[in-house]
Amino acid sequence: MGLKEKLHGIKEDFKGKKMAPAFNALHTFLYTPDETTHSGGHVRAVDDLKRTMNTVIIALLPVLVWGIFNAGYQHYAAVDAAQGVLREASLFGNFFTWDNFIMGAWTVLPLVIVSYAVGLGVEFIFAVIKGHEVEEGYLVTGMLVPLIVPIDIPLWMLAIAVIFGVVIGKEVFGGTGMNILNPALTIRAFLFFAYPTWMSGDQVWVHGAKAAAGGPDAISGETILGSYAQNSSVIYDFSDKFFGFIPGSVGETSTFLIIIGGLFLMFSKIASWRIILSAIVGAAVMGLIFNGVVDQGWIGEGNSFYGLMSTPFWEHLIIGGIAFGIVYMATDPVSGSQTNTGKYWYGFLIGFFSIMIRVFNPAYPEGVFLAILLMNVFAPTIDHYVVQANVKKRMKRLKLKTA
Repeated sequence: MGLKEKLHGIKEDFKGKKMAPAFNALHTFLYTPDETTHSGGHVRAVDDLKRTMNTVIIALLPVLVWGIFNAGYQHYAAVDAAQGVLREASLFGNFFTWDNFIMGAWTVLPLVIVSYAVGLGVEFIFAVIKGHEVEEGYLVTGMLVPLIVPIDIPLWMLAIAVIFGVVIGKEVFGGTGMNILNPALTIRAFLFFAYPTWMSGDQVWVHGAKAAAGGPDAISGETILGSYAQNSSVIYDFSDKFFGFIPGSVGETSTFLIIIGGLFLMFSKIASWRIILSAIVGAAVMGLIFNGVVDQGWIGEGNSFYGLMSTPFWEHLIIGGIAFGIVYMATDPVSGSQTNTGKYWYGFLIGFFSIMIRVFNPAYPEGVFLAILLMNVFAPTIDHYVVQANVKKRMKRLKLKTA
């Protein structure tokens, strides 16, 4: 008797019992559910929620692996900087090394483990209490969370935020598919407002940077956005910013790999190209407006907004978490806009507000996550007006035909 048959037998024994949802979740995670539709009209396809979530995780794995190596690299770069040595990144020289991988894994994997253990634990508890099936929605959220937090965030702090995000951001609305806010962004928003010093500052983005503090300021652990917000100089060139040899959250540094992941999700029809394209256009438009303000001389170098306002519009797209947020979070099919026309407006406003918040809030120069949460709230309103506009157009055509 194979494993599937044994599990199926155990599943039969669990029927009607309190812990049945918990065991069914394990069975469903390993194998396709036995239940199929028998009557009525249904859309039949080879994909389901589990396959969709697994596809997104596959698109996230390269970003995760890069983040592990970069976490180790940034740590050793900070140690060298404290000793007066400026380390320059070399892809196949001092970046993809076992030392970087071991140090990165030592710091990143605990974040992943806590995220999944706590989040899935809450999901199982709610499933048992409410008697419903455990769904696969948290599979992606559990991977996103460790990729959008500082590398040295305390694990207990992350656990509290995950509990808040899963309970308040999803379960109170009815679970997967019913939430109006992206759960991963709800978790980050909780961390930002509850523990602001751990979500900003000069030393929180590089593992061990606090211990290495006191040396030269060449690499202090501060993000590029933080440097621009303080009108400070940046030592990183275009390739460093684009490929990801920079401090930042675990998954947001490599724009190159984020683009690859975005293309994979678009070609697999998991992510909406309308949202991604319009968000890029919205961010570029806002960046161009700020660049024009600086070019006209309305904002001088002594102004606190000058650093981020004068940043070229295209550079805004490759620094910070805007690329990561647009590709992996703005495209969330549950909390985003549902109509095709609405997706254009939804994405455009996310990009537009991301750069606006980034520039006008120097204390928190990363605005994409707040912009996405804001548009999550307004997505139903956007769809409502799109639908009403379509109804009015059809009514007008109908009146012209009957006239």
